[in-house]
Amino acid sequence: MEPKDIDRLCINTLRMLAVDMVEKANSGHPGMPLGAAPMAYVLWSRFMKFQPEDPRWPDRDRFVLSAGHGSALLYAILHMTGHDISMDELKNFRQWGSRTPGHPEYAPDCGVECTTGPLGQGMANGVGMAIAERHLAAVFNRPGHGIVDHYTYSIMGDGDLMEGISSEAASIAGHLKLGRLIYLYDDNKISLAAETRITFTEDACARFEAMGWHVQRVADGNDLNAIESAIAAAKAETERPSIISVRTHIGFGSPNKQDTFEAHGSPLGPEEAALTRKNLGWPSGPAFLVPDEARAKFAEFGARGRGARSTWDALMESYRREYPELAAKWDAFISGRLPDGWDRDMPVFAPDAKGMATRVAGGKVMNAIAPRLENIVGGSADLDPSTKTALKGRGSFHPEGSGDDTVQGSEKGAWSYAGANMAFGVREHAMGAVAGGMAYHGGLIPYASTFLIFSDYMRPAIRLAALSGIHVVYVFTHDSVMLGEDGPTHQPVEHIMSLRAIPGLTVIRPADANETAEAWRATVTRKNGPVALILSRQDLPTLDRAVLAPASGLHKGAYVLADAEGGNPELIIIATGSEVHPALAAREALGAEGRKVRVVCMPSWEMFEEQAQSYRESVLPPGVTRRITVEAGTTLGWQRYSGSSGIIIGMDRFGASAPGAVNREKFGFTADNILVKARGMF
Repeated sequence: MEPKDIDRLCINTLRMLAVDMVEKANSGHPGMPLGAAPMAYVLWSRFMKFQPEDPRWPDRDRFVLSAGHGSALLYAILHMTGHDISMDELKNFRQWGSRTPGHPEYAPDCGVECTTGPLGQGMANGVGMAIAERHLAAVFNRPGHGIVDHYTYSIMGDGDLMEGISSEAASIAGHLKLGRLIYLYDDNKISLAAETRITFTEDACARFEAMGWHVQRVADGNDLNAIESAIAAAKAETERPSIISVRTHIGFGSPNKQDTFEAHGSPLGPEEAALTRKNLGWPSGPAFLVPDEARAKFAEFGARGRGARSTWDALMESYRREYPELAAKWDAFISGRLPDGWDRDMPVFAPDAKGMATRVAGGKVMNAIAPRLENIVGGSADLDPSTKTALKGRGSFHPEGSGDDTVQGSEKGAWSYAGANMAFGVREHAMGAVAGGMAYHGGLIPYASTFLIFSDYMRPAIRLAALSGIHVVYVFTHDSVMLGEDGPTHQPVEHIMSLRAIPGLTVIRPADANETAEAWRATVTRKNGPVALILSRQDLPTLDRAVLAPASGLHKGAYVLADAEGGNPELIIIATGSEVHPALAAREALGAEGRKVRVVCMPSWEMFEEQAQSYRESVLPPGVTRRITVEAGTTLGWQRYSGSSGIIIGMDRFGASAPGAVNREKFGFTADNILVKARGMF
């Protein structure tokens, strides 16, 4: 068979597998796979470096289907290239328990590199992957030993480019000169509801060009040679990320639905599917047909990848001989294994009535562990002087030579891709997704920081990180109305509870400096999903742990900080963060009145719910129904722990512009208010 003919056969195999998946499920998006199959085929057949038998190979190229509604195309490619997605899985598309859900869900053992579907997220994830590649290359590569040498590719659509996150992420990528980032833009002029000319008429490529990207255009999405030449030119461009706009036709081959929005998100239907088969010269026989010639051709691509892997393995053997210490560090980074004694220098804070803000304590902890925990990398949305998250002396992630010690913020160290401090700029949404991409890539513990109020701006990225179970750290400071004069626009009220509502996200709100240290210890070791640290702007007393329970109780999620004297408690006060301190003061006053009061510190609901029922009941005995919960946030949800007869002290309105101490008094987060509520219960 002529090369041109075998290519056409392989492309139509992908197209028709996608159509058959959607038809069998009677649900899905056939249009994008029909139109984008040629560009995906060129990428995977002529450029992608992968080994299907070991889809976690660290030096593989990454592929992100940002236009995640076209998932049937991705599954068809993974199946044909020998990844662990069987024909039965293709036939089980969008069904319960399948490996082929409606939009891609992170499954590294199957070759699905990240969770996509909410448009723009995958595009920003890819930027994070490219950042991780450049950082790891700068840290580990040595002359003649380029053990980190791969690309990040993505296919995205009009919807991706409409979303604001794509502009945020593209701006970061262009600024950082991520030359190993190559995106194919499926420019088919159609969105779900209509032609794009009613909503999206800007010159998107000019936008990317203005942001420092290398831009190319391919006029015909079926011109394989033109697509190949464009990708080759993108690989040759080392200092700019690349976008290749490929003019495609949604629903290509469908005689009645090509170039219409009807092809976007609904099955073609039996009659139109049959006409499409005929139009593409495809046999009218059984569905899910894979011609032997196509199967054999795709097998060649996997064989090429195995050859690349063998070359890399030999390079690694040489690297281990030449650089044994670096090789050991590489193994630890890639495996996620923590270095022995990584927390050896974790500070212990002396009791102090004045204390410090937990954001300040967090910064001290981060800088204590960073010299040993070298794979922690991240930054803030232009807020590190306030969030205290800069890693001193660890360098700034920028292209080599792009800055010097005269630049403000240079206390972080030299500018290079080996730098651990990321300057995300005021781009919270992209920051969240870029950090997620770094985690998807592997080898790093990424963190992202901003004020708690702005967690709303990055919520979609947090949600997908939780859905994917990836290890991302979010440092959210300025956690309550006590931040003061900036007013209600900057004072979070509903945000802690909103974050707790995300399945798979661990939320930790420590009460003092030593709990903050334990919170970081828990954060680093909890690798089964993202963690959000909720930290204060205002100073909080450092508790005397010789008198009260040790801060290590944080690892249980909730613990008895101070118990009733002289018998079982008749009242339990449950508090988090800054509200633990007035709770303790109220306990002391009530104790002087002869009341038996227990204070439970509850920094993490999620960690508490993981404990055995016996432990939970030992902390919150079911028989003690007099309960008061205190948290400077919405009262919604606290009924879980207050019980039906308990009292919830919280915020069910927005805050106010006033000094933090005034807000604390006015909104009732004081010992006096707790005392009033408690006395009324007896």
